Amino acid sequence: MRRICTLPIQCLAGAGLLAVAAYASYVGLAWCRYGQTNRTANDESGHADLDRLIPVYDVVERLQVHVAAPAELTFSVACNLRLLRSGLIRAIFRTRGFVLGSTADENRQEMGLADQAKAWGWSTLAEQPGREIVFGAVTQPWIANPVFHGLSPAEFRSFQEPGFVKIAWTLRADPLDAANAVASTETRVATTDAAARAKFRRYWAFVSPGTILIRLLALRRVRTEAERSQAIPLLPGNFTIGNRKS
Repeated sequence: MRRICTLPIQCLAGAGLLAVAAYASYVGLAWCRYGQTNRTANDESGHADLDRLIPVYDVVERLQVHVAAPAELTFSVACNLRLLRSGLIRAIFRTRGFVLGSTADENRQEMGLADQAKAWGWSTLAEQPGREIVFGAVTQPWIANPVFHGLSPAEFRSFQEPGFVKIAWTLRADPLDAANAVASTETRVATTDAAARAKFRRYWAFVSPGTILIRLLALRRVRTEAERSQAIPLLPGNFTIGNRKS
């Protein structure tokens, strides 16, 4: 009986060790790969706005998901996504804050993703209505409570103050046909000097698994909510693009 009772504990311990090993492996891979994705303008991403804003970068992450819903609806759902409703995403933010010793924001107001980004300090650097929005900021993400400084597109392109990173990221939906789309996000990061590069490399190796997981979870929720909205008849009181009513 005692041996049977210890089996679940052993399984949990084994799963925990595997998770730690996988995380450590990814951290090592992120460290080794850092800077190897550096490209110049007109690379394979096809994002002309990003190519103008941040053509040379230390890190790039691109993720996408197929959505069985029109592109305009998919983009609206992405912009209005309540990111912090996900318990796992909140846990990732809390873990980062705990490790770096940041102060929790107990009065944080829940908003749609586009409005939330602006409230956190990101500025809109470019926009294609109904299809794509590009956010950007300069910051020092390795400190406990980073501040995101939103700049104009011209200021962002020319910013080179030592000790910072420039980050640009997108929300985008591309139509495949009238009823299907691809929801995607791309993030590029460029450091302004060698000291910032060294600090960000250490930081990125540690947080990249969490940040990538947040984006994957967000895209999957966009797919789920857009497809669910697509299936709901457009009746008064049921649904309007960008605002769901229960």
